[in-house]
Amino acid sequence: MFDLPALEADLAGTLFAGKLHFIPVTGSTNADAVAAAREGAPHGSVFLADEQLAGRGRGDHGWVSVAGEGLYVSVLLRPQIPVSHLPLLPLAAGLAAAEAIRAVSGLIVDLRWPNDLLVGPRKTGGILVESKTESEGLPHVVVVGIGINVHQRAFPPGLATPATSLDLESGKRHSRQTLLAELLKSLEREACALADPAAAKEISVRVEKASTWICGRKVEVHGPQSCTGVTAGLDEHGFLRVATASGLVTVQTGGLRGNTASSR
Repeated sequence: MFDLPALEADLAGTLFAGKLHFIPVTGSTNADAVAAAREGAPHGSVFLADEQLAGRGRGDHGWVSVAGEGLYVSVLLRPQIPVSHLPLLPLAAGLAAAEAIRAVSGLIVDLRWPNDLLVGPRKTGGILVESKTESEGLPHVVVVGIGINVHQRAFPPGLATPATSLDLESGKRHSRQTLLAELLKSLEREACALADPAAAKEISVRVEKASTWICGRKVEVHGPQSCTGVTAGLDEHGFLRVATASGLVTVQTGGLRGNTASSR
């Protein structure tokens, strides 16, 4: 379980102070955050669970959320950023999660566009961003859901990408509470960067540097823009460019599969 008073003390002075909502068991923290947003929950509200019964990933994929084994958290944001910057949010959240994991465990996270957190070839986390916009073009509410495998040592068979956890990769047991505090602090920094036009332009560049999947990687893209080719970087909106046999494709949504090594 989490020590909420200690966590509140650690987050004093941040956007999230006084806005933590913990429930031991829930269906989905993202669903909780979306429901709270409809009731007017403020910017920076955090929804945390010890176990999810209906955890979700991108494309309505399930996310196994064993009690006490991982970090399952969703953050409600009401950012004052242009709608054109919304595709950068999953990338900014990925940078935040990677930095938090490095700070706590020393592990280096590979970011697989658009929302997967990998250690080597194995997946240790994922990000699900859901948003709604107002008529004037500014985001009304954004929910950033992040799931990270921390203590897990066994995983369901047949996963598209082999899974792992921070404990397995590091050989040490890590505090979910410490990881959560680092994650929220890092996410606040990245959210502030998104609100700065100059800093927002750098997010795609930073993700390219933090990922082996963005440039020179042979991949298969699954989704509405299904194709096969070699990744050729991100555009200014955070969309992935893929050089295919028939030309350059700018992928706005979808998932990647590919070789375990870069072709660079």
